[in-house]
Amino acid sequence: MIFIAVKFTIRPERAEEWLSLVDDFTRATRDEPGNVFFEWSRSVETPGQFVLLEAFASSAAGAAHVGSDHFKTAMAWMPEVIASTPEIINVEVPGEGWSRMAELTPAQS
Repeated sequence: MIFIAVKFTIRPERAEEWLSLVDDFTRATRDEPGNVFFEWSRSVETPGQFVLLEAFASSAAGAAHVGSDHFKTAMAWMPEVIASTPEIINVEVPGEGWSRMAELTPAQS
């Protein structure tokens, strides 16, 4: 599985609309056959900063994502909205998706 974390810093005047702007891109990516997850979060300390956590089932699925029309479309308009070059972590990890956390389970009622 390919795991990717991307930190986006958005221009202050565009930050409030960021999640709306990436909505089509997000939905199209989630519909890709090799997508495991594609989730956005917003920093509570830096309001103009968003982190994207994404995973793809294989290197081939990741390559298909980068080659998709929706990826190319997003890369074409994003430079006008970002404040700095995004930071990225991209690693290949064993497994096929989420595992259960061993250290924590719900209390029994």
